[in-house]
Amino acid sequence: MKFSRHHLAALTAFLIWGFFPIPLRMLGGYASGQILFFRVLLSLALLLLIHGLGRRGVVRATWRQWQAAPAAERRGVGISTVLGGALLTSNWLLFIYVVNQVSVQAGSFAYLICPILTALLGFLLLREKLRPNQWAAIALSALSCALLGVGELRTLLMSLVVAFTYAFYLITQRRLQGYDRLVLLTVQLGLAALIILPLAPLLGAQPLEGFADTRLLLVTAVLSSVFTVLPLFLNLYALNVLPSGTVGILMYVNPIVSFALAFLYFGEAATAVQGAAYGVILGSVVLYNFRSRQ
Repeated sequence: MKFSRHHLAALTAFLIWGFFPIPLRMLGGYASGQILFFRVLLSLALLLLIHGLGRRGVVRATWRQWQAAPAAERRGVGISTVLGGALLTSNWLLFIYVVNQVSVQAGSFAYLICPILTALLGFLLLREKLRPNQWAAIALSALSCALLGVGELRTLLMSLVVAFTYAFYLITQRRLQGYDRLVLLTVQLGLAALIILPLAPLLGAQPLEGFADTRLLLVTAVLSSVFTVLPLFLNLYALNVLPSGTVGILMYVNPIVSFALAFLYFGEAATAVQGAAYGVILGSVVLYNFRSRQ
């Protein structure tokens, strides 16, 4: 298989996301809600600017596509978009909290197990078929979680909540296939901003103080542009040509890079049991993506 520029785009996107904990940890002293507020706001502003400068035709086409759809489809797309926005916002908030307040390992484990959880939810909710090796991978994932739960129950629960929110988000987006992803993401972030603004005090966000904080604005601007919008564009560019299965395998670069950062850059330690759990989950990932040549 030839390594094309589309492979490079997907690989670069997941490498960027793998290094996400570095700038995020620079804001470790801020409330998770404060970081979330400015990440959502600045990402939304950047996407609106991009649409306004070069994607107005795509926005109009997406609107016409939704208007021309049957009533049931319009309703389904609307519900999935709103639900997806709520789940994505929750996932961002939880991931920020886990990386800054629990450990980078916990955040990495969440995204390592997420594709397998998504497959399980696809079976339970959408009746999607699973191969025998995928069932075996799910069983190994359960074993890995059991190992992590020994003495690290809080860490395990936080990882699972992060993984489940993103897995549910991916499931809701299955109904939106055929619609422009960046347009829908912009709508979702707009809804998220409307939700977060009145809830700012409950989330620990202080928007007025934040706008006067140069450090917060600079780092969240980097998070929003380099670590959110740029990899999204690279990923969408890759998906225009590459099969989703190929991109799905490259997705594992993200948590593997984050795991490496946890130990080599942030100096986190792991017990023997945790190490065994990580080994089991890596084995389950390989098994899950194995395809027989028969």
